[in-house]
Amino acid sequence: MPDIKLLSGSKSKYLAEKISDYYGYPLSDCDIRTFSDGEMRIEINESVRGAYLFFISSTFGPSDNILELLLMIDAAKRASAGYITAVIPYFGYARQDRKDKPRVPISSKLIANLLEAAGADRIMTMDLHADQIQGFFDIPVDHLKSEAIFMPYLQQQDLTNVIFASPDVGGVKRARAYAKFFGKDLVICDKERRKANEVSAITVIGDVKGADVIMIDDLVDTAGTMCKAADALIEKGANSVRAFCTHPVLSGNAYENINNSKMTEIITTDTIPLKQHSDKIKVLSCAQLFAKAIRNTHEYRSIAALFFDK
Repeated sequence: MPDIKLLSGSKSKYLAEKISDYYGYPLSDCDIRTFSDGEMRIEINESVRGAYLFFISSTFGPSDNILELLLMIDAAKRASAGYITAVIPYFGYARQDRKDKPRVPISSKLIANLLEAAGADRIMTMDLHADQIQGFFDIPVDHLKSEAIFMPYLQQQDLTNVIFASPDVGGVKRARAYAKFFGKDLVICDKERRKANEVSAITVIGDVKGADVIMIDDLVDTAGTMCKAADALIEKGANSVRAFCTHPVLSGNAYENINNSKMTEIITTDTIPLKQHSDKIKVLSCAQLFAKAIRNTHEYRSIAALFFDK
């Protein structure tokens, strides 16, 4: 079996170190430096010839994280690495996955092209904004699900009075999977958005009176939609509102919005590091799930075995 090498992007080292600990194998030595003008310089300080390489790097903002990953992959390819997997817990630019108006890019397709052009042989990620993004790649994509983290956690909670909710129409499939598994009802928050990151109105479809509502989403950015949906649910008679969101983008006034909202808490993962502490945000690590997926890939075992059995 080929040697394995785990390497980390500079901004994802907090997560790569956890994955390394769970895997039981140290991170390989890689220097990531910048020239005075900001141009990046990558150097892998050990032989990778013929090895299985796993580059662990979420591509959250700024866009330097994407370029850094591309340069690391290129360095490994030119050093005769045997097989290169880009482990991208949070896949940035995934929200722009179609041409929904004239003269706009399909950004997630461009990122897919760049990763393949750099020399990646495989992609490993979690909770893409849209499942069809897997089809933008002509290489294998291991699409892990946060259900393997969130569902076992929910099984330990009191769900007697729970109803699941989707904060928008696009997330219905995701929320329905939870409602079906736990045998609970589902409601939908239909939002009207006039421009990006700004919701003008939310309509609750379904009865939430007297219920403890759990919203399910793939990411939380400014938290504007999430907080307005929570307000709408409380106004409709819900006892409490919690949210499970995989990727804590949390930009702009997100922390202020969450702290001042009617939500009890948001449970998320560490695909992106939190910028500040909030008593309303609880983080469950995805490191063990990725460590298992990396091991199964290296040992030619099934990735599907890691999906939560529904």
